[in-house]
Formats: sequence, structure tokens, C-alpha cells
Amino acid sequence: MTLSTSRRARAALVAALGTGLLITAAAPASAAAPAVSCTSSKAALAAKLKKDITAALASRKGTVAVGLYDRTTNTNCTLRASSAYDSASVVKVTVLSTLLWDAQKTKRSLTAREKTLATAMITKSDNASTSTLWKQLGVTKVKNFLTAAAMTQTKPGANGYWGLTQITVTDEQKLLKLLHAKNTVLTDASRSYVNGLMSKVISSQRWGTPYGAPAGVAVRVKNGWLQRATNGWRVHSVGTFTGGGHDYTITVLTHGNSTMNYGITTIQGVAKVIHADLKAS
Repeated sequence: MTLSTSRRARAALVAALGTGLLITAAAPASAAAPAVSCTSSKAALAAKLKKDITAALASRKGTVAVGLYDRTTNTNCTLRASSAYDSASVVKVTVLSTLLWDAQKTKRSLTAREKTLATAMITKSDNASTSTLWKQLGVTKVKNFLTAAAMTQTKPGANGYWGLTQITVTDEQKLLKLLHAKNTVLTDASRSYVNGLMSKVISSQRWGTPYGAPAGVAVRVKNGWLQRATNGWRVHSVGTFTGGGHDYTITVLTHGNSTMNYGITTIQGVAKVIHADLKAS
């Protein structure tokens, strides 16, 4: 089914990204259930994470994709890494990264207006600010950033529907790695700007991947949530974590949730065991 491009339909979708209104449009079918895969320089840690993530999801309904990368122990865990999900507000990190990447080309700083929009977009998940920046950038610039970031599995939403951008764990983890360590795509100043805003997300939106993070660990997070007529609630959380002897990124994408809270609980069950296992390693 093709989404209407009328102003009214577009406004309804934008509102739904924040409030969970029902959008009657088709979504990709759920993939078959694969197994969690983990590798690490510490074999015992990989085995423990595989067991615990699997157990955390054993009784949960819906379709869940997971990504973990810990630079300190060279640990990687994946589940449905290439499965596509509607992005909802998680794409806002990509929007801000694109804005900064584009500004880098002319070595300009963000304007006061852009900073105001970016702050509202990330810290409060403001949809109107996101729509303004998405329109300013245009899909071509977003695609160019995705190419530079090697995020080849991400497909920007058409006709202004940024919340229907198709994302995968693989690409979200690539983006988080760019934000987390020095690279040639985003300058240190750009990375610091995004990380600063992700560390200041309002308390009511700091659920998900930060759940169970040990005291003293620096947390940066962005979440997304959206209800549609098929596959229920999409509920996602991406986060980066530094401290306690570890330096890691977590992505959990879900759909097929009966409620937003059900999806949050699923994500937090995964996050809790990841934080605990890394802390104990």
C-alpha cells in the first residue's frame, strides 16, 4: 500500500512518531528466528552473552534485532543484523550526523537556528524540528552521508516520511562506532556535538539500552517508537557506553510489540544482561 503524500497524511504520520497514532500501511514481514551470534577475544564472555541474550528473549513476543560491540574486548554479538525496520525517531541521529557532515565540507559551524532544532530533535525527540532539518537537507544529502558512512542497508523514507526510513542493526552499529571513536567521516567536534546531545536526552526518554548500565558509565542514548497497522509497535533503542573498563555500543530494534511498554521491557531485558556480563568480564 502506498502512503498518501497529502499534507494531512504527512502530518498524521509525523504526529504518530511521537504519540503512537495508528498508521494503516504495510510493513515488511517478520524474518525467521535465527540464533544469537557472539564472538570475543574472551571466549567465556562470548558464550555468556550468547546464553544470556538468548534467555532474555526466550519468552518475548515480537521480532527483535540486536547488535553489541565492545572495543575493549573485541566483542561482537548480533541477531537479525540485516533485517530492516521502520526507523521511527532513531533516524534522528542520522539526520544530525548528516547535518554536521554537510557543514564540515565548507568548514562552517551550525547556525543558532540549526542548533536549536538539533537540540530539540535529539533531547526531546521533537518531530517538527526533525521535519524542518530533513527538508533543509534533502534526501540526496542524507543518501550521500549514508554512502560516506558505508551504511549501505539504510534506505531514507520517501516524500518526507523520515520515520519510515529503513534501518538495520548493522548500519546503526556503524553509525554508533563513528560517533564513538575517531574516524575520517565525522570530525572530533562533530562527534562531540552529537554525543553531547545524546547524553542530555530528557529523563522520560532515557529507557532502553541504558537499562542496567553500571554506575559511573557515561551513557548516550536515542530511542524511537511508532505504531502501525501491521507488526504493531516498533520500539527501538541505540546507545553508546564508556567506563568501567569497557567502551561499547548497543542497538536493539523491535517490532510486533502489543504495546510500547512491551517493547521497552524487551529491550531492557537484553540491555540488562549485556551490561551485567560486560561488567563481570
